Amino acid sequence: MKSSVLVALAATSLLAFAADDRNPGVTPPVLRPLEPADSSVFQLPGPAPVTPRIRKVPIAKPVPKAMPVKAKLVLAPLPPLPYVPPAAPPVNEPALPASPLTVASVPATLPAAISASAVEPPKPAMPPEAAQEMAFYCQKHIGQWTEADARKLLGTPLRSRAALDDRKKANGRIYAFRDPTSRYRELELDFDSKGGNLRTVFVYPHRMTWQDVRRRWHGDVSAADAPQGRKFYSYANRRLDVLVDAQGKVISLGLY
Repeated sequence: MKSSVLVALAATSLLAFAADDRNPGVTPPVLRPLEPADSSVFQLPGPAPVTPRIRKVPIAKPVPKAMPVKAKLVLAPLPPLPYVPPAAPPVNEPALPASPLTVASVPATLPAAISASAVEPPKPAMPPEAAQEMAFYCQKHIGQWTEADARKLLGTPLRSRAALDDRKKANGRIYAFRDPTSRYRELELDFDSKGGNLRTVFVYPHRMTWQDVRRRWHGDVSAADAPQGRKFYSYANRRLDVLVDAQGKVISLGLY
């Protein structure tokens, strides 16, 4: 009985297999699942996918180095030299007398043919006593000379300054002259402001010491201190004052 059932099932399977061969792609009913699937997949909604944007950064191009430009030095041609006529032959002029005026004191606008003797009036001949000792010669004219008289013998003053009294008030004018005998570096003549007469003579020797003064002029002397370590000596038997520096060199002689 059992064997007949098995045979019947086998025959049914063969028929189904045969039917599958005739209809390929169709699953036979025996092999079809009769129960639903145990699980299934559900896809939940989510945010839309974001595509990242790629920012392109421009790459800086290297700056080309400037090529040095060689400057060409162009020299303009020099203009031709102007024509200079030959110099005129020299004019023979008489020799000028000795004068404290220099060539620089003659105005530059004067023609070259005019000599210095035409600009300055000739001075009188120097007295022998003045040529021997100019300082004491001027001392003898204290109270007599005016500035005009001094100019006749000594020429134009080099400069001038105010003469001050003990209260630092101006009471005269001091004019500086060049010594025409060259015995002294300079002469200064002090003229009174009231009458305009000569009252004091100052001379500045080139080289003289206090020992030289004592060997030349004898007599009693009073001494007094002066600023900057100087000494002021005054003779009692003659009108002579001597200003000496700290090293014993004579700065000036004062005659009054």
